[in-house]
Amino acid sequence: MANLNEFLAFSPEVAAARQAGLPLVALESTVISHGMPWPDNLATAQTLEAAVRDQGAVPATIAVIDGKVRIGLSPGELERLARGEEPVQKLSRRDLAIRLCLGGLGATTVAATMVAARAAGIQVFATGGIGGVHRGAQQSFDISADLSELARTPVAVVCAGAKSILDLPLTLEVLETLGVPVLGYATARFPAFYSRDSGLPVDARVDSPSAIAHVCRTHWGLGLQSGVLVTHPVPAELALDPAVAEAAIAQALGEALDQGIRGKDTTPFLLARVKALTGGESLKTNVALIQNNARLAAQVAVALAASAGR
Repeated sequence: MANLNEFLAFSPEVAAARQAGLPLVALESTVISHGMPWPDNLATAQTLEAAVRDQGAVPATIAVIDGKVRIGLSPGELERLARGEEPVQKLSRRDLAIRLCLGGLGATTVAATMVAARAAGIQVFATGGIGGVHRGAQQSFDISADLSELARTPVAVVCAGAKSILDLPLTLEVLETLGVPVLGYATARFPAFYSRDSGLPVDARVDSPSAIAHVCRTHWGLGLQSGVLVTHPVPAELALDPAVAEAAIAQALGEALDQGIRGKDTTPFLLARVKALTGGESLKTNVALIQNNARLAAQVAVALAASAGR
């Protein structure tokens, strides 16, 4: 029977970091292939990796390339994903085996990145925003696999909350049901991706990377196998006005409904339309928040590594 570890291929930088016991931070690849246009996507990917290194950790961008789960990408592999010159499948947990068998390119979502990070022994993952319960899910049953992955995979996920195109109250309800702790970094409020405050509470406020690491160590030390969701609001000066963001989202949702867009095509469509409707401001916010999250994730990874050596 195949084992995921048989398909892992580590970049030289990540392999050396693993050997030396250095802190690692996983990064997803859908932000490169499906989240942003060329060449902003490549520049963002490069900036995220630099932000992790600046904080004393090693970045491990994850993707499926030619039958292997790549843990850490070369500059050429990053560009191959970003250019869009060949098909790139958006991969969740259920898609991994298919893409590994069929070859080609696959970009990992939050769920698939968590699966690969766990297999590679990486405890911390930085992303923009998690998926969640879509608006109207009572009829469509459209609920992201990110939530069920958080329930079963012990990785700390640093994000700016759930994407604000979603139903945030229901997303938090599902996270509670699944036993996933939701922390707020220097905030008691759940961020709304483009905006700093959804008006909804988190489970606990934490004010330092070491405090986050302590919660993670304790949670997993109790034998609890869920992830820990660490929410980190976008910097105030780059946040979108909540009313502007909500108006753009409402219009984009209406267009998606009219055009029959559903399933895994929904989020890329909505993000692209919100970008257009906000005159590009949402893209600036998206870039800023994921960079912010990468820095914090690296600090948490450093704190976890330090505590492991005690």
